[in-house]
Amino acid sequence: MRNLKIFIALFIGLMVFQQADAQRRRGTMPRRRTVEQPKQMALQLYSIRDVIGSNENYAKNHVEAFKRLREMGYTGVEAANYNDGKFYGVSPEQFKKDCEDAGLVPLSSHATRGLNDQELANHDFTEALKWWDQAIAAHKAAGMKYIVTPGWWLPKTLKDAQTLCDYSNEIGRRCKAAGLKYGYHTHSHEFQKVEDKVWMEYFIENTNPEYMFWQMDVYWAVMGQKAPVHYFKKYPGRFAMLHIKDVYELGESGFVGFDAIFNNADLAGLENYIVEMEECDGTIDMMEGVRRCAEYLKKSRFVRPSYEK
Repeated sequence: MRNLKIFIALFIGLMVFQQADAQRRRGTMPRRRTVEQPKQMALQLYSIRDVIGSNENYAKNHVEAFKRLREMGYTGVEAANYNDGKFYGVSPEQFKKDCEDAGLVPLSSHATRGLNDQELANHDFTEALKWWDQAIAAHKAAGMKYIVTPGWWLPKTLKDAQTLCDYSNEIGRRCKAAGLKYGYHTHSHEFQKVEDKVWMEYFIENTNPEYMFWQMDVYWAVMGQKAPVHYFKKYPGRFAMLHIKDVYELGESGFVGFDAIFNNADLAGLENYIVEMEECDGTIDMMEGVRRCAEYLKKSRFVRPSYEK
């Protein structure tokens, strides 16, 4: 009797194995249900400037706007309205609370103070660094991790270029001392030459990686006829942030190779990416546009849940 029971058990096991193997071969094997991890993605608030861009509109609309962003799947924001110690007309502490009340992380901000002609000629950062000391303190109070210069002009000479590099190094040194990271957001003009040097490359090579990272705008890189991945390979680890952008909403144009960009994220040194839209095609509003961007990223298998180290 005992041998019979063993025989029956082995027979049943063999039948189950053969059925499963046949299903596997036919591609009909029932798939195990997997729970998708939510993806960390932030939005540059310039994208919805029509909704909250001014201090007045921010006061009226930020609660509903932030709620909708979180419902879309965004987990953080990058501010675009820093001025005189405030964000969108409110204190850093209030801006932090406004974000966190909606379940959003105040991750980053675009803010800068350029040098005037006299400061540039004299290599004098005295007054400019006073501005930065206040800005750094405000960003720290707002709970941010990064401050990013949204862009400067193309320097006319390599002497001016080196002055901007020295200035950037000092800004970055002060940010690091405060526990923040300082970066520069690229467009397309940074790929032009100053004398015999490509400004972007000179800028990277003459700034300290301990003090400064690059926030490459991948759309503007392509517009400048440059391949983002080529720069990741040439300057590995320097691109802690990326601006993920298309002509309109993400993925609609086929113009930018997002799969190659995200597949080389480790080479770039990516920690966080920011979605940005500059405009829509006129058939939808910007809130719908950023919702579609979020959906594109959520569905893209080449985008990992997180890139934070």
